[in-house]
Amino acid sequence: MAESLNPAAPHHLPSFITAPGETDVLMIIMAIVLVLSILGFGILFLRLHTLPERLAHKSQKIQFEIVAVLGLIALFTHMHIFWVLGLLLALIDLPDLGSFLGRIAGSVEKIAGIKPPEEAGDVQAPEIVPGSKRSGEISAVASETHDGGGRRDGSPPTAKKPESVPARTKEASHA
Repeated sequence: MAESLNPAAPHHLPSFITAPGETDVLMIIMAIVLVLSILGFGILFLRLHTLPERLAHKSQKIQFEIVAVLGLIALFTHMHIFWVLGLLLALIDLPDLGSFLGRIAGSVEKIAGIKPPEEAGDVQAPEIVPGSKRSGEISAVASETHDGGGRRDGSPPTAKKPESVPARTKEASHA
């Protein structure tokens, strides 16, 4: 290598300069570092981009879905305001008003004497067709238990409805 050097070149060359025809080790190392850094920054970007969704995952379902949609809009439109809105919505703990309002509505229906509607999650008893084998068994048990004789085993009947509490009278000063 010493014979092919230019006379203006220094006699001691750095180690990263390769001789003609040899493998450039520094270029291979830098190519690996470049690929790993691109993958690392891509993973970091996607983890940071999904931060609002991961924060909202513990909250209510509707809040999580809104945050997820805002994240997708921010990803595809490159408008960062949607990501910021999703992050703020994920950090804010929205109160669950549905359960309180449902309890209030149920109490008002109970006070008014209206039977509350059955919810979709309640399991209903299957209907018994009058001509079926099972309907005869049930009617025999019902006639034994409801004809004043008590239960089948001879034990006394239990109270069906608790006694009602007398209503309080209004105070005269508030009337």
